[in-house]
Amino acid sequence: MLDDILNAIPHGVMLLDASLLVRGINSRLQEMTGYSAGEACGIGAEFILRSSIGAGSSLAGKVLESGERVCRNGTLLNRRRISQWVQFTLSRVDSIDGETEDRPGLVLVVEKAERSEPGGGGRSSSTLVGHSPQMQDVFERMAILARTDASVLITGETGSGKDRIAEELHEASARAGRAFIKVNCGALPEALLESELFGHQRGAFTGAVKDHPGMFRLADHGTLFLTEIGDLSLSLQVKLLSVLDDSRFYPVGSSSSVTVDVRLIAATHRDLRREVAEERFREDLFFRLNVLHLRVPPLRDRAGDVRLLLDHFLRRSVRLNHSRVEGFDTEAIRRLVGYRWPGNVRELRNTVEYGVNMCRGTRIGCGDLPDYLFEPLKVRTDGASSAPRPDQPAPAPVTPATGWAELEQQRILNALQQAGGRRGRAAELLGMGRTTLWRKIKDYNLE
Repeated sequence: MLDDILNAIPHGVMLLDASLLVRGINSRLQEMTGYSAGEACGIGAEFILRSSIGAGSSLAGKVLESGERVCRNGTLLNRRRISQWVQFTLSRVDSIDGETEDRPGLVLVVEKAERSEPGGGGRSSSTLVGHSPQMQDVFERMAILARTDASVLITGETGSGKDRIAEELHEASARAGRAFIKVNCGALPEALLESELFGHQRGAFTGAVKDHPGMFRLADHGTLFLTEIGDLSLSLQVKLLSVLDDSRFYPVGSSSSVTVDVRLIAATHRDLRREVAEERFREDLFFRLNVLHLRVPPLRDRAGDVRLLLDHFLRRSVRLNHSRVEGFDTEAIRRLVGYRWPGNVRELRNTVEYGVNMCRGTRIGCGDLPDYLFEPLKVRTDGASSAPRPDQPAPAPVTPATGWAELEQQRILNALQQAGGRRGRAAELLGMGRTTLWRKIKDYNLE
């Protein structure tokens, strides 16, 4: 009966005893955190609710002692390490088992909230920036796509903002109050990815010591976002197609099927039509995913957006780092606006953060920017000359690369050399994720 009551509440609810151990958790909060009731019950609340206010902090002790209800806004980091802005309401109850009066506990209610910023407004974690005609077209299409429940395929270069657009589509849809689950299809081996998507039963394979619900089940009535869908193996493509057609699947090691109601959004930087032609991607799955298509333009094609994004990320980085930087000097602006940004918005954001941290004055200059921005012509794609830093000798002449693949290979090698072989640091310099860099190193046989 208690489970039925908790699950009838449209917000996340958790019951805690006086030791701040989880005694109950409803289905809504299971979706928000990514933890099932079986995993959460009996565990300390701070291990399930990883939040900026701290579920196991002195705040809970004060509520238990005084009995006064408190409300706080903060972030909630789920099992997939996706941050959500929520409102926490913490209340004391005299008994959490309904039988005795000497076993007080807490009821924690978690609701999604809007986050407002000084001078901005709206959700800071899901705001898209751009005023170019290309992005205005994207915004118009997003408004249409958000009103439907059909599958969406988002394509575009690495770092162009596909993940952020998928989040925006979910937040603007009728499923906004439900779970948004992201899975990177290129980050896990095939066997682990199958278990991650569809779940498994205890004992299904070595190491399966307990049941795992899987991302499809956690995304039930919400949205499942499959990024890097082009990296999905052919065998898993067959299983994914079956789920999309029947809304039903079998967890690994189970003979009982599970029915789900999930909206699927997929994203890739690959040309799936070419992948189909080369028999690396199933044609029937491509057509099933490509019901609605949204192409995100690369940053180099978004006229005027570079300066807008520079100012946007500068304000955010200054606030987060408590910096006294006020802006860029004239030469730095010229360099940044003239750069082609092969890593797109992610690279620009990382570059701004680098400049804010390196700057010792109030204006970011060329000396505060990453060295690769001043590499010679071989890493440029617009034909414009790229002079070295004023305080460095001119580089030796090099043979220009003849295509994008060669340009990218050379750029990766330069970043690895600059980072002393540390891939994590090289990924930061390139403005891409570690998984993406690892995949490119493997694709280009640079290991």
